[in-house]
Amino acid sequence: MTIIRHGVGDGKGSAGRKLPFAKATEAGGWLYVSGQTPMKDGEIQGHGIVEQAHIAIQNMLEIAKDAGYGPEHIMRVGVWLDDPRDFWSFNGVFEQYFGENPPARCCVESRMVVDCKVEVDCIGYKAPE
Repeated sequence: MTIIRHGVGDGKGSAGRKLPFAKATEAGGWLYVSGQTPMKDGEIQGHGIVEQAHIAIQNMLEIAKDAGYGPEHIMRVGVWLDDPRDFWSFNGVFEQYFGENPPARCCVESRMVVDCKVEVDCIGYKAPE
């Protein structure tokens, strides 16, 4: 089985630093997308959980899309929230993206390594062609 590594060297972290991992890896129909924060061009965007959740989910789905996967292919999403009081607000945003195709999900409270409110990752699957 061949492993495809998407976006190696493309990712930029805080202060524009190169990230030492792939944006996603794919093999045998499975896609694993690395954790995504509400970051664009190396800088955290948005102020509240709703705005940051949209950006983080959009970042994750854009990587999946670039690999040929849509929201309907997402099997599981991992969610890390800086503040557990943001749970219901995050759910409202999440449903806008996955209401028709809800994946399995895990959501935990966690300190973030960058100054943001949320991080998401996912696992997708579609039958190999």
